Amino acid sequence: MDLGLRGKVALVTAASKGMGRACALAFGAEGAKVAMCARTEADLKTAADEVRSATRADVVAVAADVTKKADVDRLLQRVTAEWGGVDILVANAGGPARGFFEELSDEQWQQAFELSLLSVVRLVRGVLPGMQAKKWGRVLTIQSVSVKQPLPDLLLSNAVRPGTNGFMKTLAARYGADNITFNTVCPGRILTDRLMGGLKSSGLPREAYVAQLGADIPMGRVGTPEEFANVIVFLASERASYVTGTAIQVDGGLVRGLL
Repeated sequence: MDLGLRGKVALVTAASKGMGRACALAFGAEGAKVAMCARTEADLKTAADEVRSATRADVVAVAADVTKKADVDRLLQRVTAEWGGVDILVANAGGPARGFFEELSDEQWQQAFELSLLSVVRLVRGVLPGMQAKKWGRVLTIQSVSVKQPLPDLLLSNAVRPGTNGFMKTLAARYGADNITFNTVCPGRILTDRLMGGLKSSGLPREAYVAQLGADIPMGRVGTPEEFANVIVFLASERASYVTGTAIQVDGGLVRGLL
């Protein structure tokens, strides 16, 4: 199936590791031009070199923190100068801190808002005019299954991420006539560094820890970043031209709700 992505400009944020890196690789493999950003320049360079080597794609890599307006502005200016604008935005960032209500400070609440919502707002603000001018665009944000059901000890995620989905769904209604789609993609347990953060404290061998994480998932395992990226690339493609305003979980059936 031709996804119609050859020559499109795809911007993936938080692209040096995990799901973001897998998305950058997948877009490159489809012939897209790939713009990548991450906070750590060394990790970003390694990931960008991998995308170039593995896919022969044109790649621009810009060290940037998406919670900082100046960094977002600089990132978008660089991509626009290089390729004239962004066709596909994959707004990704790390998750908010873990914690229960009584443990969380005002500062942590503000950080969660900046990370999961305001970063997406600023990125969309920057790419939307160009998409409107072309009458084509794809806006995706990577959030969490907490959009669909609250997760234990992830109060900040449970509170903020659904608001980001509300933002995306509102834009889908307003800009559908411009042939721009807006979708929220909700990973469940995907095999990333963040997921593996509890390995040491668990006292389990790696394989046993991963198996434990997948035990209550209907598919019996955690997902891979590549499986997640496949969904992102499809939603960004010409083949998904009538899919907008959705929150789609990629979770192996973890979420049991009907919506």
